[in-house]
Parts: sequence; C-alpha cells; structure tokens
Amino acid sequence: MNSELLQALDMLEKEKEISKDILFTAIEDSLKAACREHLNKECPGKYENVVVEMDRETGDFHCSYEREVVEQEDDVEDGSLQISLDEAIKITPSAVPGDVISTEIDSMEFGRIAAQRAKNVILQKIREEEKSSVYNLYKDKIGQVVTGIVQRYVGSTININLGKADAQLTEKEIVPEENLRLTERVKVYILGVPETKKGFKILVSRTHANLVRKLFEEEVTEIRDGTVEIVGVAREPGSRTKMAVRSNEPDVDPVGACVGQSGSRVDAVVAELRNEKIDIVEWDENPGNFIQNALSPAKIVAVFADPEEKTAKVVVPDYQLSLAIGKAGQNARLAAKLTGYKIDIKSETQAKDAPGFRYEDYLDDDEYDEEDYGEEYGSEEYASDEYAEDEYGEAYEEPIEEYGENSENEAEEFPENEVEEMME
Repeated sequence: MNSELLQALDMLEKEKEISKDILFTAIEDSLKAACREHLNKECPGKYENVVVEMDRETGDFHCSYEREVVEQEDDVEDGSLQISLDEAIKITPSAVPGDVISTEIDSMEFGRIAAQRAKNVILQKIREEEKSSVYNLYKDKIGQVVTGIVQRYVGSTININLGKADAQLTEKEIVPEENLRLTERVKVYILGVPETKKGFKILVSRTHANLVRKLFEEEVTEIRDGTVEIVGVAREPGSRTKMAVRSNEPDVDPVGACVGQSGSRVDAVVAELRNEKIDIVEWDENPGNFIQNALSPAKIVAVFADPEEKTAKVVVPDYQLSLAIGKAGQNARLAAKLTGYKIDIKSETQAKDAPGFRYEDYLDDDEYDEEDYGEEYGSEEYASDEYAEDEYGEAYEEPIEEYGENSENEAEEFPENEVEEMME
C-alpha cells in the first residue's frame, strides 16, 4: 500500500509539478483532520494536539494525540487536552502530574466520514498547489511571447488556451479587424497575471508594441546575442509598425540583419501579425538623420531639429508631401512616436513663406551648424501621445525598408490638394 502511495506521489509531482514535500504535508494535514473527526465521536473536544508523523522514504505514518497529566479527575477541564494521573499511569506507569502523555490512534478505526474528510483535504491541497504552480509559471513569463490556441469567445473577450491555463485577450488588446478563428494558433504577449478573489487570471495582448519586439528577437539571432539592438518601436496595430534598430558591431548592418536573406526574417514576423506593414529604420545619434530615416519612404529636402524642445521642422519636395504625411497622417504620426519629436512638415513651396523652414532663418545664429540640425520637414504638425519605448536623443540615417501587404507608395491615396485643405 505504501509503495503505491509513493508511486502516486511521484506521478503527481511529475505531472502537476507539485513538490513531493508539499504532498506529504497535505497528507499529514488530512490525517490530522481525520483523527480529530474520529476522536470527537468518542470524546468531544478541539484536539489541537493531534500529531501525525510520516516517513518520506517508506510512506509509513503514525497518528497520536498528546494530553497533559493532571492530579485528580476533577482537575480535567478538557478531556481532549488533559488526562488524570490515574488514567495516565495506565498508559505510562512512570507518569507524574505535568507530563505530556502521547496516545496512539489506530487509523484503521477511522469511520467513513473521517476518511472522506481526509480525502477532501488532500484534493483541496493539490488543487491549491496546482494553481500556485501555474501562477508562478506565468508570472515569470510576464513580458514574454507565448503560443496559444483560440479556445472560445466570451462576449468581447477571447479565451486563449496556453496549455496549463487559459489567458484572456480583452477587447482593447485585440487587433482591429483581426478575425481569430477557433482552434487557431496565435502568439500573444503576456501583460500580467493579477490575482483576484476567484484566483488569478492571465492577461495577454496582440496589440502591444513589445509583441513586435519579441517576435524579432525570436527570428533574428543578432538581436538575441546583442549584436543588433532594437532602440524603439512605434505601432498602430493591424496597420503599420516602425522599428528603429542599431548595430553594436561596425561590420553588421542592423536593417539587413532584421530583414534576413530574401526578406525571410521580416516576412515571418509580418505573417504572424497578419500582414501588418513593418518599416525598419536605422537609428542615428543625429536627430535630423533619425527623423529623416523615420519618415521614409518619403524623400527629405531639409530637417531643422531642436533637441532641447524636441521639435523638428521638415521640408519635403512638393510631390512627396502626401507620402511624407501618409494616409490619414499615419507616416508622420508613427515617425513622431518613434523619434519622440513633434514634427512639422511642409512642402518646398509652403516652406518659402514659413519662418523656421529655410536655411536663411538660421544663418544669423553664430552657433548654427548644419550638421547639428540635419534637415527639416513641413506642412503639418505631428506629435506622439506616447513616445517609442526607449529613450533616444539619437537618430537614423538610412531609409527604412517597408514590408507587408499594401507597402506601395500611398501618395495617390492622399492627393496634395486634400493635404492643403486639411492644413487650412
């Protein structure tokens, strides 16, 4: 019987990842409960002095309860805690008042109710420890990406099965217009594992910018080993993402490393994000260069950046204004989030009559140095409600590369005359 018990404990430890010591403790607690139930039938009392000892090697156990020896029968106030000297001598002949007498309990005498109580205590402990084990497992995975299976829809929330637990993908963490089908495998970013009155719940996201970051970490070896670093990510879920990268090795092209041979690496991320467009730009410590890169694929004439005010004035060719702004202002808006600069974009024609958009406006300043400011852009102001996740103060030089569906030039969708009307 004991060997079967040990085998069962070994199996529980392996399958449920619950320590065997915890299981032994649960059995001891259950036996104590059964002992109290059994003893209360014979002599009602608290029996807080029940002792159960279990051998971790053999599985053997012994149950007993302890009582203090008192002089006379009349001195016994609680039969579950005290015993008269006359009764104590029958158990231990050398007993004297003040001694503690231990009385063995035969577990074979336990009734059905006592045995059922012991079983319930063990099962309850196993459930508690299983929940605690799962909680600790996913608590350690906060900020990581895991793969789950779409299990069911509960109102506007989607339950994602992660294997050992279900996670909740709430409405605000679901990518707009992303239709997740039942039984479909998806990757999600773990936001947190808050405890509630009913236990704990796992909150995940498909919209978080760090989902893009972590997906690239999985795909790009150079990011995992620290050769290439993701400086920041600005994202509009389901539509477009701009990501800034830099290399810690002079011979490694950070953009090329993220793109991969024939675009294999970035294509894998794009596929997971359901063809969300991804622009990869190189970070540069010069704010003007960084802003220029962030506004790609638009061509830039000039950028005048003010690092102290975190503002930039940008000039683009007339025919590039729509592209620089992007559809519904998306390109400029994401560039602002990525760089942390409030960007004011104007076309060359508009810049001629706009203060601060011409090189001449800065010639009277003895400290002006074109290399310090880079170039400038104009026509609309764009600021980020939230900056890209890392602090920059630096910039990017090379044009970004754009991946995903619909990555073609968007200028035709945003005619220049509409831009002018919008600015007015």
